[in-house]
Amino acid sequence: MQLSRRGILKTGAIVAAPAIVPASVFGQNAPSNRITIGAIGVGRISRGHDMHEIHKHADAQIVAVCDVDTIRLGAGKELVDARYTASTGKPYSGTRMFHDYRELLADTSIDAVLISTPDHHHSPQAVHAVRARKHVYLQKPAALTISEGRTMADAVKASGMLLQIGSQQRAQNPWPQFHRACELVRNGRIGKLRQVEVGLPGDPSGPEAPPMPVPSNLNYDAWLGTTPEVPYTEIGVHPQNSFEDRPGWLRIEQYGAGMITGWGSHHIDTAHWGMDMEHSGPVEIWGKAEFPKSGLWNVHGAFETHARYANGVTMKVSGALPNGVKFIGDKGWIFVTRSGAVTASDPSAGAKPMEPLQASDPKILTSVIGPNEVHLLEVPEQHRNWLDAIRTGVPLSAPAEIGHRACSTCLLHWTAMKTGRRLKWDPKAERFLGDDEANAMLSRPQRAKYAI
Repeated sequence: MQLSRRGILKTGAIVAAPAIVPASVFGQNAPSNRITIGAIGVGRISRGHDMHEIHKHADAQIVAVCDVDTIRLGAGKELVDARYTASTGKPYSGTRMFHDYRELLADTSIDAVLISTPDHHHSPQAVHAVRARKHVYLQKPAALTISEGRTMADAVKASGMLLQIGSQQRAQNPWPQFHRACELVRNGRIGKLRQVEVGLPGDPSGPEAPPMPVPSNLNYDAWLGTTPEVPYTEIGVHPQNSFEDRPGWLRIEQYGAGMITGWGSHHIDTAHWGMDMEHSGPVEIWGKAEFPKSGLWNVHGAFETHARYANGVTMKVSGALPNGVKFIGDKGWIFVTRSGAVTASDPSAGAKPMEPLQASDPKILTSVIGPNEVHLLEVPEQHRNWLDAIRTGVPLSAPAEIGHRACSTCLLHWTAMKTGRRLKWDPKAERFLGDDEANAMLSRPQRAKYAI
């Protein structure tokens, strides 16, 4: 989609006054009967996934959008207004706009928020949201650092609010094969689990990028958030003329760790699910990686890392492995992967298709799980599960603690890449043993006005 500056900038005020919407517009699903949602960050992933999924459900309504880029902010409002105009058959223009997410959080008429911002904003915004008494759907990875992730998980627990991590591989829609694979492993269909192999797609290195003037529509200081001030360049933020292109910030370590957390949060979460390690982590991590020697994009390239868990199971993670998760036991193996790219700019787009669920013996895959065996939580779709949890109290499939543990394990592998040595880890205390340098990497300095 091409973006236009006209119309958005001429609106003047960024925060629009609340619109009074007659109940007749929505009928039995009037706003008073719906979960009211604010969307924070309304770019590529929000438009194509998070808001898109919420729009499928009549018992929830996106009532506000927020973005530090006024072009994206206005386009987000237009998208939501058009959705409700189409669904009701009556003109609708009531979606409110916020430029500062803290002002959105202060609105007591909003029950919950979608946080679909860049990785470095995830944990600070989630902490502020639950403290403001909002339920949260949080894009993965859970945090930029292990320390931030722990702060987020603890804040969620203290608040009593519900936070769902966007781990779509836990849901029946769109990929039921992950639930099936983990259930088979947990019930011993491949014997005693010995090893897990995790294959991740990669991101390319990039060119040098000279500083550019900050676009008038972008609050760049707010976009940087907790991270240090650096000169603006478009390929270091997001494209100004489209939503479809993969944004450059995904390839810069200031804002994230690269694909080890980008896709690793999904696949390592799946690995933990099958391993019954969702609330823990490894005790030893080691490995190596190549990092670009020049250019703006500086996240890891080719890599291979390893981990050992207290129960003796080992994990290998590498870009050279097939994209997916392979569980290897003493009586066979199961491999599970997605069945296609998520978006047109997904790193797996164009890859050769693979069978989404494979096993050393096809009979493993048709095995029936008995009534007295382990039955893992089955949910329809992650956003639907989140709405159901808010409405009726059903369990979340990926609550804050589980999301934090998956992300923290990814960051442990990243720390091993950066240090290049064998690291000992205490998953209970969440500290490295006898390694001050590695422990210093558990957190990063935060700019005070955006800190948690």
